Amino acid sequence: MQKNPLNDVDWDAVRRLRKLIYIVPLLLLIASGALSSYYIVQPEEEAVVKRFGRVIAQKEPGLHFKLPYGIDSAQMVPTARVLKEEFGFRTQGIQGRTSYRKDREHRDESLMLTGDLKVIDVEWVVQYRVSDPDKFLHRVRSPEKTLRDVSESVMRRIVGNSLGSDVLTEKRVQVATSSRLELQKALDNFDLGIQISTIELQDVTPPEPVKPAFNEVNQAEQERERFINEAEKRRNQVIPRAEGEALQLIAEARGYAAKRINDAKGEAERFTAVYEAYQDAPDVTRQRMYLEMVDKVLPVAGKIFIMDENQSAPIPLLNLSDTPTTFPPTR
Repeated sequence: MQKNPLNDVDWDAVRRLRKLIYIVPLLLLIASGALSSYYIVQPEEEAVVKRFGRVIAQKEPGLHFKLPYGIDSAQMVPTARVLKEEFGFRTQGIQGRTSYRKDREHRDESLMLTGDLKVIDVEWVVQYRVSDPDKFLHRVRSPEKTLRDVSESVMRRIVGNSLGSDVLTEKRVQVATSSRLELQKALDNFDLGIQISTIELQDVTPPEPVKPAFNEVNQAEQERERFINEAEKRRNQVIPRAEGEALQLIAEARGYAAKRINDAKGEAERFTAVYEAYQDAPDVTRQRMYLEMVDKVLPVAGKIFIMDENQSAPIPLLNLSDTPTTFPPTR
């Protein structure tokens, strides 16, 4: 009689193995549920918690719990970190070093037409923070791409309304400030939950083919500004000096006029006094005037000689000074 192989089976072991088959999946199910029931939010992040795709909460940094098995999901958003978008170039870290890269597609972002029909290469950086994680994740499909498109549109409009020389020189800060304000206004209209921190113009240059010509023009403009500044300096030196000399001449003329007027008034008053004295005593006044005139004239007359035709030598009349004075003989 043939032996039945089932008689050699350890049915107790089979029963224990059957129990193990049910226990292991149950343990795996419990472990996976435990692992998916908590999440950790980093210090720079906030978590947007969804239940079957609907937002139910926003959690701060720390350890939090949720329903497992995909019922609840947590999406992390960096709200405390300053993010940035680069336009016209890209920076990338290679072995701990930051490298600068500018390809053709990047040049297409930065080449712009100014208001005076000049082409310039504008590179800028937009720095921003996420102010509302829920809006940032759900208002638009791709918030970063929307930010880039709006920023490029705003920058092209502002540069297109400005002169190329202004964007290249003194109005760079003004362009960056106007761009930040207009970009923030546009993002607020989209309700993206983004707060713009700064917009920095990294490099504003003419395109490579025209850089030599632009440098020559820039040098000529600098020379013109230097000549203008020197002329202004000379003007500021000459005009005040001339004005001072003019004021001095006017003051001297006024002083001379006042002196002449006062002298004339004094002479007139003296003549009036003499005339009044003459009316009171004509003879005395006439004699006094004669003597005063002689007293003034004779000291400067020198020696006086009277020549007589019948005399061989001159006869001295007066010796009023030591300086000899001679007159030619009378013919």
